[in-house]
Amino acid sequence: MHKSGKVLVMLFLLLLVFWFILPLLWLIITPFSKEPSLGISITAPTLNNFAEVAKARSALMAFKNSLIISIGSVILVVTLASTASYALSRSRFTGKNAIITLLLIFSSVVTGVAAMVPIYALCQRLKLIDSLLGVVLVFSAGFLPTAIFILKDFIDRVPTAYEEAALVDGSRGADLFARIVFPLIGPGVAVVAVLCFVNIWSNFLVPFVLIRTNAKAPISVAIYQFFTEVGIPRIGLISAYSLLYALPVLIIYFYVSKKYGFGFFGGLKG
Repeated sequence: MHKSGKVLVMLFLLLLVFWFILPLLWLIITPFSKEPSLGISITAPTLNNFAEVAKARSALMAFKNSLIISIGSVILVVTLASTASYALSRSRFTGKNAIITLLLIFSSVVTGVAAMVPIYALCQRLKLIDSLLGVVLVFSAGFLPTAIFILKDFIDRVPTAYEEAALVDGSRGADLFARIVFPLIGPGVAVVAVLCFVNIWSNFLVPFVLIRTNAKAPISVAIYQFFTEVGIPRIGLISAYSLLYALPVLIIYFYVSKKYGFGFFGGLKG
């Protein structure tokens, strides 16, 4: 490639990076602006927007609701998926490959939007409408096939020699799984936990449909309280709330990346 061609490619890539960075810059800068706008500028640095958000009791309650829903779903998914994937990995029976194929289909084809009507009808029959438990169960059931599919691959790579040695030492059943297998699939559990948490933390549709009272709404739904009655966004409050909304995901990402040495766009580091 000629020098002029390389320069054009570099300019194009720089423009592309700048284009994608603009929204992030806006999100970081705008909450601290006294007169926020859709442009990127700080007219007078201030923390008033964060103070106003802190005064909104329902906004703080939404953080608690989001944590309950996200952490509860992660615990349930990791517990069920790890045990189910272990059984699926170590068992030998007819139709095993068909089950794995169905897991792949359900995890990629059946989306939340397509299944929302029957999910709502089922939750209504089980009296789980306007219940955090109902939201946790729906999220857990939706992410479970993907989690099993991911963890099974990690468990397949664990040599059975470790389990055989543990059997000789007297370990059995749940004790063998908890002490031997589960620690060895730590990176896989971290992948599942992070993906599950991030997807649930940012989900709007499910809680919007299933939750009816403002006191039980998570952040993704509660953020609409910062719009005026005629639908005009209060940019300063929305940007401040959005920045706080993004912090838990960033903290989890950097913690897991440092602990296990991987990123979302790569694999395990050697």
